[in-house]
Amino acid sequence: MTCALCGNATRGRLCTRHRDQLAAGLAVLPALYAEVGEYLVPRRTGWGETIPTRGSAGPRSPVNEDVIDTVNWGRASEVMRGWREDVRRVRWPHRGQAPAGGLADDCRWLTGQLDWICDAYPAAGELTNEVWELEQQARAVVGDLLPKRREIGRCISVVDDAGTVCGAAITHQAGETQLECETCHTVYAGQQSLLLLLHYQPVSA
Repeated sequence: MTCALCGNATRGRLCTRHRDQLAAGLAVLPALYAEVGEYLVPRRTGWGETIPTRGSAGPRSPVNEDVIDTVNWGRASEVMRGWREDVRRVRWPHRGQAPAGGLADDCRWLTGQLDWICDAYPAAGELTNEVWELEQQARAVVGDLLPKRREIGRCISVVDDAGTVCGAAITHQAGETQLECETCHTVYAGQQSLLLLLHYQPVSA
């Protein structure tokens, strides 16, 4: 089986990296959107405060419309509620509607189902992508964008007695102190192993 997002070989629907990405996104979404809520009220105004705007007659809205244009504050809750209901429907089709709850409740429930989602949920890739998109939209508002991963080479590990080289893509994200192949799980850490990785890269890499 291959990962629904990157195509690397894996035992379930998601590879280790994308499983970790989904888990991290579910953990941080409630706090991020709580912070987005703080941005809905302009920093220099309070609720009910009337501030005339240039070229307009009447008060300025106490809601920061730029934030609303960027992030639909209620959309995260609606989206995650939909995913909770779908996971519940697929895994337990005989059960009724999910109990009421907010964004934090739904993210916590999905985290509790993470093993099954990554192993067997057909839409695991779509769920991971949507959680990532919601996270990025919120981080764009609160000023904390995640660094992007980039491919830096190919794995040079020999994976069998015939001398077959793994050759899977090696990616890196700012802040990581070691590299790991997601296909064969070879770890490149320390100056010597990183220099060997660089030296034996194929010409096309």
